[in-house]
Amino acid sequence: MKMKQALRLQPNTESLGINRDRIVVGGLSQGGATSLYSLLTIPQKPVAGIIGLSTWLPLHKKFPKAAKANLETPIFLCHGDADGIVSLEFGQLTAEKLKAVNRHAEFNIYPGLPHWVNDKEMNDVSLFINKCLSR
Repeated sequence: MKMKQALRLQPNTESLGINRDRIVVGGLSQGGATSLYSLLTIPQKPVAGIIGLSTWLPLHKKFPKAAKANLETPIFLCHGDADGIVSLEFGQLTAEKLKAVNRHAEFNIYPGLPHWVNDKEMNDVSLFINKCLSR
């Protein structure tokens, strides 16, 4: 499913009693890249939070101009310093670009973590989700 199609489904969540301020969207690697780019560039109602794990910002040179949505939405970025697939430098560049358009973007580095997740990162993700949903 294309991200634009998925975003069109979100208004249906409200008809089911799920408000957008109860939705946190994210992904790992390509899923995180798709989430970040789509949620920031396609005009829409904001979601509660955005998560990007071991990811990057596609078409980063278009930012900050391309940013049109979720500019006040908390963004949680995580990256391992041993990631051999998406380099830590891409994660850091993504964080810089996002912090330029969203004061709620945060970036966390996990020592020794390759292109995957670990218990510490998942605990931090859980805390972030709880924080987003308690606002």
